[in-house]
Amino acid sequence: MTERDMMLKKIGTLKFAVTDIDLFLDTHPGDAAMLKKREEYESQLEPLITQFEAQFGPLTKCENDANTWAWVKDPWPWDTEG
Repeated sequence: MTERDMMLKKIGTLKFAVTDIDLFLDTHPGDAAMLKKREEYESQLEPLITQFEAQFGPLTKCENDANTWAWVKDPWPWDTEG
């Protein structure tokens, strides 16, 4: 597994955790422990996304400021081995 793949997996894991906690907090808005956990995951996610985009380019079209088409640069997920 490449460094890029490992970073994408970590980003996906953290994004899933934040989204899952958001859904939980919709029904349990006063749960201080989960609010703290969400902030912890979010604080890990933001620098990881910044690092990924600095090394490999934007994750989504919306993240792209400089070049409108940079987000479609190779390799596509199906172009990599394994």
